[in-house]
Amino acid sequence: MADIYRADHVGSLLRPESLKEARNMFYAGRVSADTLRESEDAAILEALAQQERIGVAVFTDGEFRRSGFQNDMQDAVEGFIDTGTPAVVRIWKGPGGEPQALGTQQVVGARLRLKHRLTGDQTEYLKAKAPGPVKMTVPSPNQFPAICYQDGVTDQFYPTRSDLLRELTGFIKAEIQSLLADGVSYIQMDEPRYSYYVDPVWRDHLRGLGVDPGKAFEEAVAADNDCLADARRAGVTVAMHICRGNNQSKWYAEGGYEPIAEKLFSGLDVDRFLLEYDTDRAGTFDPLRFVPKDKIVVLGLLSSKEGALEDQDELLRRIDEAAKFFPLENMALSPQCGFASMAAGNLLTEDEQWRKLEMVVDTARKVWG
Repeated sequence: MADIYRADHVGSLLRPESLKEARNMFYAGRVSADTLRESEDAAILEALAQQERIGVAVFTDGEFRRSGFQNDMQDAVEGFIDTGTPAVVRIWKGPGGEPQALGTQQVVGARLRLKHRLTGDQTEYLKAKAPGPVKMTVPSPNQFPAICYQDGVTDQFYPTRSDLLRELTGFIKAEIQSLLADGVSYIQMDEPRYSYYVDPVWRDHLRGLGVDPGKAFEEAVAADNDCLADARRAGVTVAMHICRGNNQSKWYAEGGYEPIAEKLFSGLDVDRFLLEYDTDRAGTFDPLRFVPKDKIVVLGLLSSKEGALEDQDELLRRIDEAAKFFPLENMALSPQCGFASMAAGNLLTEDEQWRKLEMVVDTARKVWG
């Protein structure tokens, strides 16, 4: 069995204001790439120091070299274009005002060509500076046909979404193999797209596109497994993180895991599932009965969307409730998602973020020692 890492976190952290300013200046042509990298390095060192102070089990660079959890793909692959019109509009709900209709305007508008590695040289600095095992994240290939396939544009190069998915799967599989060659000990795939198969609204959306949700779900699992083929090995943790959207504290999908749980949990070839469970939107713990007993379930019980700190007694109660459906010794704890899946970050402060992670560590120690 892979390392358990009882106190985990999804990966992204709030960008310090100094880093946001440096990146904005870089985009405006006012500072060089070297100057931006110096700012990234400094912010990463501080984030690593905070993670060490808190006592998390595995270290990330906060995704500070990225503008978003998925944007390494658009940066590394030629063929994405801005049409000015989103391929799909999602209604994002949550704190910070009224629901917002937002969509990605970067769509596939040519045959895709890999220019360079998705994560570039992000691992080198992280591995050199981290005081413990490191985690790197990659997006699932399923993310992009869902939001970057525009009829009348993309279909000129990829007749179906399945054709595009096959192309993207090759890119991400190659990146995972590169991360393994780099000696990364924890590789996590971020997969918000499974939310389409638990939310009736999004299942209807797929049907409206002429896509059968059941067949699309099976294709999604197969694509993720293809990416992760041969990744599980001694000394390496392979994980899948599943959520329902996380952008400036808002979400776009809801629904429990039950409709897909048996095929999802038994079908994905991973060591570890990081599962959103901070609100009723994620449903009950009952679907955990389908997780094979040789896997690790990381309960995402703390919210990365809101600053209010969870009550530890309630966290302990919920862990006990989950243990009715899955062995306690094969569980761990984390926030439900990253604190900044996109660079703008969620609506909480850095101090609130660190207190959340302190609570993860302290609660994990109380439960598992």
